[in-house]
This record gives sequence, C-alpha cells and structure tokens, in this order.
Amino acid sequence: MGRLTTHVLDTAHGVPGAAMRVELYRLEPARVLMAQVTTNADGRCDRPLLEDDAFTAASYELIFHAGDYFAARGLNLPQPRFVDIVSLRFGVSDPTQHYHVPLLVSPFAYSTYRGS
Repeated sequence: MGRLTTHVLDTAHGVPGAAMRVELYRLEPARVLMAQVTTNADGRCDRPLLEDDAFTAASYELIFHAGDYFAARGLNLPQPRFVDIVSLRFGVSDPTQHYHVPLLVSPFAYSTYRGS
C-alpha cells in the first residue's frame, strides 16, 4: 500500500529541520485534520503521516510552522515574519504509491517537490 511522508531541511543552516511542528489536513470532502507531528532530529517524522486505508486519493494540505522553528533557533526575525506558516497543497491521485513531500526552508524562502 502507499504512504505519505515528509521531511524538513533548514537551508539557512544546512541542517535537518528538527523539532518543527507539522499538521496534515485532507481537504475533501471537507477540511479534516489527519495528523499532527513534530519532526525528529533528522527532520523527518518517526512514521508515515498516512498509510494503508487511511491514505486515499484526495487533495491534502501540509502546514509547516517554520517561523516558530526559526524563532526557537534564536534567529532575530523581522516582524511580521517573511516566511512564517508554510502551507503546501497537493493532490494524491494514486494512493498505492509513495508520496514524499519535503520542505526546504529558510527565513526568506522555501521550496518543495515530489520526492521518492
């Protein structure tokens, strides 16, 4: 069966994004919170966010609390923060596959891709 995973890379410091809060929502048919996690020392979740029967074809949203992460690292961030809460919306068309949605983030930029 397929699964959904994520990880965070702190590109400002060149390290994994450890201890970042992440929320996952399924958006269809209504917005429903599916998981809340905090990334581990490797910037990953200890287990898939969704797998097996819980992982269905639908639109999803990952919420990364990047601003709080950088503030906890002691960065002097402008107010309001340029990158604060990062929302990534994506679609799963084949839930038998592995969908890996990483976040590469700094206080002033972020990017993502479908990984393996």
